[in-house]
Amino acid sequence: MPHPDANDWPNMFPAMRYRDAPAALDWLEKVLGFERQLVVPGPNGTIAHAEMSFGSGMIMLGSAVAGAEVDGWDVRSPLDLGGATTQGVYIYLADVDAHYAKAKGAGAEITRDLADTEHGSREYTAKDPEGHLWSFGTYRPPAASKG
Repeated sequence: MPHPDANDWPNMFPAMRYRDAPAALDWLEKVLGFERQLVVPGPNGTIAHAEMSFGSGMIMLGSAVAGAEVDGWDVRSPLDLGGATTQGVYIYLADVDAHYAKAKGAGAEITRDLADTEHGSREYTAKDPEGHLWSFGTYRPPAASKG
């Protein structure tokens, strides 16, 4: 199968780990509107690897196994770090108001209410049940130069 033009294909795929990856898949789908693309089961009800899309973007996730490195990374859920987060994901939406209403109505923990920003965006942030941060807004950075 031929690949689409590289300019039309996402080239970044945030990856995260969850203590309860099967529940995370359900939550991301139901509350934030992600779509499952691939789910590779692991042992004992874990998820070895999963891919979920949102528009033209995609994330990867899997189960965090206490004390185990995954592909040489010591990656953990924020729950394993006392709730601390070291990164977040920002997703562009044309209609952030509708997404906010759906997420809030589905029980998402909103950590930054929907508001207009100084730089002309409208955005909000939610925290998933394990503490990962998800920001949604109308800011869309200009395309990177091909220089």
